[in-house]
Amino acid sequence: MAMAKRKSSGGDAADASDALVKHYRDMLLIRRFEEKAGQMYGMGLIGGFCHLYIGQEAVVVGMQAAIRPTDSVITSYRDHGHMLACGMEARGVMAELTGRAGGYSKGKGGSMHMFSRETNFYGGHGIVAAQVPLGTGLAFSYKYRGNDGVALTYLGDGAVNQGQVHESFNMAALWKLPCIYVIENNKYGMGTAVQRASAGTELFRRGQAYGIPGLAVDGMNVIAVKEAADKAVAHCRAGKGPYILEMNTYRYRGHSMSDPAKYRTKEEVERMRSQHDPIDQMRKLLLERKLIDEDGLKQIDREIKGIVTDAADFAQTSPEPDAAELYTDVLVEA
Repeated sequence: MAMAKRKSSGGDAADASDALVKHYRDMLLIRRFEEKAGQMYGMGLIGGFCHLYIGQEAVVVGMQAAIRPTDSVITSYRDHGHMLACGMEARGVMAELTGRAGGYSKGKGGSMHMFSRETNFYGGHGIVAAQVPLGTGLAFSYKYRGNDGVALTYLGDGAVNQGQVHESFNMAALWKLPCIYVIENNKYGMGTAVQRASAGTELFRRGQAYGIPGLAVDGMNVIAVKEAADKAVAHCRAGKGPYILEMNTYRYRGHSMSDPAKYRTKEEVERMRSQHDPIDQMRKLLLERKLIDEDGLKQIDREIKGIVTDAADFAQTSPEPDAAELYTDVLVEA
């Protein structure tokens, strides 16, 4: 990779520079993966629901950069970006999308129900807000075991109005659980604008009644996300209880691949793309700071395209699950 030469002023500056380049690479991987998934869905290679994360990449990349591998992540059905950010292999994720045996759930979970205990990713969940009490339970496990683990629990602006969310807030605050509730406010719950569904649109304030601190964050800026995440993680590790981060972000595609997104204008989407795109912002920053040059960016792009192409090829050549898989993973033997 063609990187600019760094001054020998110390390791911290070099590490920070490397981190910014990694943020760019990780966001680009998610973007290219999701674009390929959209293409494969259109070709009929992916069935069922498919919710793309295009536009929201800075949220998961910034949050993941602030936690340890031993911390946990749980999210909703818009989950491919979270999986890749957690370190799940693109091959396994794409194979699961196509319902193949090489997928993370052996082809039985599909887009919304993947899981990886190895990377502490506890799922995509298809029921709106169902993951919130589960994420709270993961935080309880850390408190119960006496370690300093943190549970990232993602939810959307549509989910914040569900009753179980507030029940979870209450329990987390009551027991001072190390849970960070990451509200990905992409402005639309399915096709309904947040101001039409929520009496209070400052979602980071939803925990005030329970004494939970909250912060509104520019979710299109990975650096802002990382800074906010560091603050929330430190709060949780110090035993101070839960924290709420409202990530103001935007999805460029419809709610799912079957959504034509006619409830918003093309001008609105284009304005967000041209003025706030998280990958374009980071690319510009890297060039301005001379942390990488155009050749280096092109090399990253080629690498990412190779990973995504390989994942798509693997997904299409991986066998379908054996019929006997219908009867596995149904019950837990205790």
